[in-house]
Amino acid sequence: MSHRTFTRQRGQRTRDGLLILLALLLPLSGAAIAQAEKSTPPQTVIVAPAVAGTVADRVEAIGTARADESVLITANVSEKIQSIHFEDGQQVAAGQVLVVLEQAEEQANLAQAQALLGERELALKRLLKLEKNKLTAPDLIDSARSEVAQARASIRAIQARIDDRTVRAPFAGKVGLRHVSVGALVEAADPIVTLDDTRVIKLDFTVPAVFLAELSTGMPIEASARALGDQVYQGTVSSVDSRVDPVTRSVRVRALLPNADGQIVPGVLMRVDLLRNRREALVIPEAALLPQGERQFVLVRSEKDGKDTVARRPVQIGARLAGRVEVIDGLSVGEQVVTHGAIKVKPGSAVRVLAVDDGSTELSEIIKGKTLGEP
Repeated sequence: MSHRTFTRQRGQRTRDGLLILLALLLPLSGAAIAQAEKSTPPQTVIVAPAVAGTVADRVEAIGTARADESVLITANVSEKIQSIHFEDGQQVAAGQVLVVLEQAEEQANLAQAQALLGERELALKRLLKLEKNKLTAPDLIDSARSEVAQARASIRAIQARIDDRTVRAPFAGKVGLRHVSVGALVEAADPIVTLDDTRVIKLDFTVPAVFLAELSTGMPIEASARALGDQVYQGTVSSVDSRVDPVTRSVRVRALLPNADGQIVPGVLMRVDLLRNRREALVIPEAALLPQGERQFVLVRSEKDGKDTVARRPVQIGARLAGRVEVIDGLSVGEQVVTHGAIKVKPGSAVRVLAVDDGSTELSEIIKGKTLGEP
């Protein structure tokens, strides 16, 4: 036998032995794998139901909060301050006296004019009694009536000067920090204090003109501010400007926010979401999405042989909300999707549902003391 023939026969025997060994090991490996899978406990997950909710397309903007009514209280005349009748930050009523200026001279003039009016009214009464007996001329009565009218007009003029020295709140609201003290001499138009009616807040912002056709009064908005703890306030559009800015190609919009508790302070910068195209849609937590390229998938809870399993399913999504996402196609109302623990879960494998997150309980309380993805 040649050396080449011997080598070829030896190689054939080696390959045959390897094939026999592999054939013996494969059933054993499959059984071992099946046994391992059987002994592996199911992974722990949290699921959430797909629910029907209201969604909307959002146009983001930045706006400035303003008081519904706002004014700088000033003095009408130059005079010293006699008394102050408010505290910093106080709520005041419409017509409430805020500051009284010196008015001693005006009060004296008023007393003199009132005395003169009384004298002239008495003289008129006497002439009217004489007229009944035809003992006086009509011209004297007309002159007396004119003098009474002049005295009354003089009193009204003096009272107007006194009113100028009594500063009142033109409307109900909250005063700011006062700029004056008792005894200070103020000139006409000098600032005394600010007054704001903040029961309703005007929120002015701009949006691109491409949305002009969709803008209308009554459209809902949501506003928040970092300075206010990021709390979300609900409001509606009250008016849209009649012009588009030719430079920025944007239009100015004003919305009204209820502010009965006074939390929103005038001047604060707020983030605004203009809600357009509101509609009813299917919504799931955004955490349930499993992106793969340009496609989105979810793990849907199902039952197989009396056990909880999950199936991978493609979905078509729409608008994204705060922590939620609109599902256009791929799910039905009530189906449950895995929101936490999906990383270690394979499609078709058994799972142990730790909890159903319906939004009524904080997630930290649900997973307290437990580790997701572990038995």
